[in-house]
Amino acid sequence: MVLAGAALAAQPAAAQFFWSPPDFSAPPLTDAAATTALGMPGATADEIKAGLAWNLRAALNVAALQCDFDPTLLTTSNYNAMIAHHDAELDAAQATILAYFQRTAGKGKAGQSASDMYNTRIYSSYSTVQAQKGFCQLSAKVGRDAIFADRGMLHDVARKGLGSIRKSTIAAGEQYYGTPGYDYALALPSFDPKCWKKGALLPVCQQAYNDRVGIKP
Repeated sequence: MVLAGAALAAQPAAAQFFWSPPDFSAPPLTDAAATTALGMPGATADEIKAGLAWNLRAALNVAALQCDFDPTLLTTSNYNAMIAHHDAELDAAQATILAYFQRTAGKGKAGQSASDMYNTRIYSSYSTVQAQKGFCQLSAKVGRDAIFADRGMLHDVARKGLGSIRKSTIAAGEQYYGTPGYDYALALPSFDPKCWKKGALLPVCQQAYNDRVGIKP
């Protein structure tokens, strides 16, 4: 039993899904690449850092909202911990982004409106349906990196991870089967106590799980 446990522990984890995820690796964003990726042309070095941190906040917020179908990913708790740990950097990033739009779109209402539209746009850009499993798995990994990063260094986590997160929002085939636009990952059923009675998954929750992963009667 001990040997079996050791063998299991030595296996590389493919996270919480039963699949071989696509390759989401991407190089760190240079300042030049970041201005395009962030949609902030003409941004200064400080504005780029702010945009990186704020975009990472948006991506992990979307993950916290969309990835609770598998609570073991911890996307919600990772997001909450990131907000608490990096609150000063995020507050400064928000102010810097507003100042960027006040500078580029106009003072007062024009800059505020441009900043609000920017926030709406970036949040929408990280929302995905067809690629949800890959996005959730990758966001869980980057979220862990974020909560362990030193205060004031969230922008560095974003610089290294945002390219991969962006790549994960595009539907890609499972590596082993290679089926484009579809994966064979099986999410776990709901852990909501209302779904369980005496250790058994209730029929209504079993059906919801079957529908989600495409299991036919």
